[in-house]
This record gives sequence, C-alpha cells and structure tokens, in this order.
Amino acid sequence: GSAQGKIYANIYVRLVDRKDRSRSVDQMSDVLRERLKTVPGITITHVGLLDAVGGQKQVEFSLQGPDLQELERLTKVVTEKIRDIPGLVDLDTSAKPNKPVIALDVRRDAASDLGLSVAQMAASLRTLVAGTTVGNWRAPDDQTYDVNVRLAPEARTAPQDLERLPFALANADGTTRIVRLNQVASVTESTGANQINRRDLTREVAVNANVSQRSAGEVSNDIKKALEGVSFPPGYRYQFGGSTKNMAESFGYAISALAMAIIFIYMILASQFKSFLQPLALMTSLPLTLIGVVLALLMFRSTLSMFSIIGVVMLMGLVTKNAILLVDFAIRAREEHVNDEGRTVPGLPRADALLLAARVRLRPILMTTLAMIFGMVPLAFALSEGSEQRAPMGQAVIGGVITSSLLTLVVVPVVYCYMDDLAGWARRKFGSARATPPKIEGLS
Repeated sequence: GSAQGKIYANIYVRLVDRKDRSRSVDQMSDVLRERLKTVPGITITHVGLLDAVGGQKQVEFSLQGPDLQELERLTKVVTEKIRDIPGLVDLDTSAKPNKPVIALDVRRDAASDLGLSVAQMAASLRTLVAGTTVGNWRAPDDQTYDVNVRLAPEARTAPQDLERLPFALANADGTTRIVRLNQVASVTESTGANQINRRDLTREVAVNANVSQRSAGEVSNDIKKALEGVSFPPGYRYQFGGSTKNMAESFGYAISALAMAIIFIYMILASQFKSFLQPLALMTSLPLTLIGVVLALLMFRSTLSMFSIIGVVMLMGLVTKNAILLVDFAIRAREEHVNDEGRTVPGLPRADALLLAARVRLRPILMTTLAMIFGMVPLAFALSEGSEQRAPMGQAVIGGVITSSLLTLVVVPVVYCYMDDLAGWARRKFGSARATPPKIEGLS
C-alpha cells in the first residue's frame, strides 16, 4: 500500500475478475470491515470504493464555527449521537488528535540585528532538515539520480540539534560569519493541530462516513434528525456537502431532465397526431414504467440512485414507442383508404381497429422489448467489471420495459377510447354549426 504520514496508511486490494468470484464489491467490503475491526490499535476510516458521483465518501457534512476547541467538543457529541445509526459505517472526522511539533519562537529584534530574516531561516531549515534537490547525477548504469542535500541523521535527531544549526551570513567586507539558531530563536517541544479546515471564513470540522445495507439518502435523513436534537451554540451550524450535496444536486438535475423529456415527448406527439388529447393516451404508458422500476429495484435489493434515475429518463422514450405503434395503427385502420382495385374502403370501427392493432403490433412490441431486456441483462446482473454501481440503471430499464409493454396493450387502448369520446363530445359541444345561407327573393 501507500502511506500518508507516519500514522495513516492506505491498502489497495485488487479483486479478481467478476466471473471468478462469488461476492460483489459491497459484500467484500463488509467482510474486510468486520475482520479489520479485530486488529488492535487501528481505526478504520474507509473500506470499499469511493462514491461514483464525487469520488468521496457517500455521506459528508461539516460543523462550522469560530472556535476550534468548541468545534472539537461538538464533533464528539455529534459522532456519539450518530454512531449507532443503522447502515452507517467508516465514520471519520477531520478533528484528529494533536500531533507533536517543534515550535520555533523567533526573536525578531535579535535576528534583524544580525541580518537574518525569517524567510532565510525557514529556507535554511527546510534544506538542512527536510533536504533540497540541488541537481542530478548520472550513474555508470546510465540511470539519472537526484542529488539531495540534507544534514546527516545523527545531526538532526533531537530538538537540541536544531538549536546548534548554523546560518552562514555575508558581512559587508565580503567575509562570512556563522550565526547559530539558538542566538535568534528558542526551540520548544509542543503539540499542534493535525489539520485545520476553513470554509466561508470560519473554522470547519468535516465528518464523513460510508453506508452499508441502506441507501445514502436514508442514512442522511437519519443524520439530519439526530443533528436536530443537538444544541448548537450561537454562531455554530452544520452543513451537508461533498458527496451528499453532489447527489442532491444531481437528483435535482435528473428530475428537471425527466420533466423536460415528458414535455418534449408531448409536444412532438401533439404535432404528429395533430391533437392535444391523443398524446395523453399515449403517455399513459409513462407512469406504468414506475411500477416495474420499483418492483425491479426491490427484487434486486437496490436503491434509488443516480444511475437508476438515468434509467428512468431512458425509459421515457423507450416505452412511448410501444404505445405509438399501437395507436398509430389503430388510427390508420379507422381511416378510409383505397384498396388495390381502386375502390374506397371505409375504415374499421374503433373497437375492431384497436383489436386488429393489438394483434398486428404485438410481435414487433415483443421483439423490441425482449431485445432491450436481454441487452440490459449483463448490466443489471453486474456481470462485467465495475458494473456493481451501474447495475441499478439496467435493473430499472428491465423492470420498466416489462411492465410498460404488458400494461400498454391493456391500458392505452382503454384511455384512447376515453380520449376519443372526449374529443367527439368536444366537437359536438363546441363545434361551430354550419351557417345556413339566406334566401334572396327577387323582386317581382
């Protein structure tokens, strides 16, 4: 793995191909999380994949206020209150224990008298303690290596070693004089904040977690209820952000896209059928998809995520096609037409036209429906690599297509009849009567 500092470590696990393992990523994460809990002396902050929306944890919020110590106290209260929420795992905060530091208290007057600035001291300390790359060296094996200048390990093991660090300064006559660090600064051991975050000119403590066996939305709602029971002093507040905020914004954009899709579908159908009522009969297939979407997500034990919303938007155009095939055929069957012999054949009655349309269009409807279902099977069952997060999109499409295709053959003809009766009643009620031409009697 890789390390971040001396007390943090990341371990990356490469899984075998999906076909060679029986567990999903979430199931593997649950097993690893339970086993790592038995290791003494460590705290687990994240197990599993990062969220697909923002590359962060699935639940994130922050506590904001002017004083860092008060924020740390509130953080302890909040974490204890939400720790036992069902489905909340990998709870972590940015309020870490203070780390040991070596503080330098510079006596600026003395440093100024000796001609030494704080910037010069910082640059020299960085070079002597941390090291600085000053060039490169080409080895006999034709490999190039960086040349790093740094004090020997035995000269930088204790704070007392820093006090004796020399600074070379140039005199006015060109000679060099040496100034020790203890002449211009005092070195003390203390502790300092591990991490300080700011947002909107205030201090901030970030709190983040993952979810297991529940959706991020359900866990976030439980967290909001728990935070409402916490007494925040004046000037302190909490704010959801990160992945949680991104998900809420994405859901808003998806709902807007869904509404725009419905509006455009209605406008196109109204222009093609030259009617404001007939498109309503066709669009009754849209809510029928939601039945299949909900049932499919329940059957696969998935949640309503961003990918499932994308699947619903896709369904808006797919399921309307079946209703168009059915109703368009029925409308054409009701119209008068000229047969091959050149004779005008009257159209069929409405009921006969709908029955004929159902028989003739059943085959293409089933063909396109089955093609869509089998095309989404690899995605819905997460048969490909990394498809676990995208699986709800395929599941939503399969469920919506099945229920819509089956119910379209029943519901759409019924609604079409009602709309046709309504249109006929409107023509009789509000249609303008033909004006009778007045008789003009000639003069006898």
